[in-house]
Order: sequence, then C-alpha cells, then structure tokens
Amino acid sequence: QVQLVESGGGLVQAGGSLSLSCAASGLTFSTYAMGWFRQAPGKEREFVATISENGGITYYADSVKGRFTISRDNAKITVYLQMNSLRPEDTAVYYCAAPLGRTPNPPVRDVSYHYWGQGTQVTVSS
Repeated sequence: QVQLVESGGGLVQAGGSLSLSCAASGLTFSTYAMGWFRQAPGKEREFVATISENGGITYYADSVKGRFTISRDNAKITVYLQMNSLRPEDTAVYYCAAPLGRTPNPPVRDVSYHYWGQGTQVTVSS
C-alpha cells in the first residue's frame, strides 16, 4: 500500500522560509517522478513543482519559480520542497503526489498523479 506523508508546514511571516518533506512507502521510490501541489481555500488545486526519478529534471509553476526548490533523496525515500521568500498568496494546503508508474517526463498536471498525501498546511502572514 502506497503512503505519502507530508510534514514541515506551519505559520511563517511573509519573506520567511519553510521546508516541506514527503516520506514515501509502498513504492519503488527511485522509479517514480514526484510532484508537489497546493490548494488554497476556495480555489482549485494547482501545480507547484515536480521532479524526475533521479532528480535530473525539475519543473516549477511560474508563481514559485526562483523561490521554491524541489529535491529528493532516493536513499531516504523522501521528496522535499524548500520554500523561500514566502508570500501570503502561498498560503495553502500542500500535497505531495506520485503517478501510477513510470512517466517519460515528470508530470505537471494533477490528473497524471495517482497517489496523494494527506497534505500539510502552510500559512504565510503579511
């Protein structure tokens, strides 16, 4: 059974930083691209970042490019999201996700992902 467990969310002032982690189990982690998404109250879930199986390819939403960094440690079976220069509009529940299997490129659409974590709340105060 695949499980994805996010951690590291919290309350931070604008301009601050947070680091999210997502620990995976039940899948051969090193063969899966991994993604981060977020959903703010009253809004649809949106793509944040994705990373290929070996970490060599990453994609970011324009809204976070230059501020957020996705990375992974396959030995620790964990994917990370380092968030710097946080803004109030980054406030959301953040989810990590994994597709059903191998993908030619790390997906950016949520419909391409099959496994989801429970989410972790990030709140940025102004």
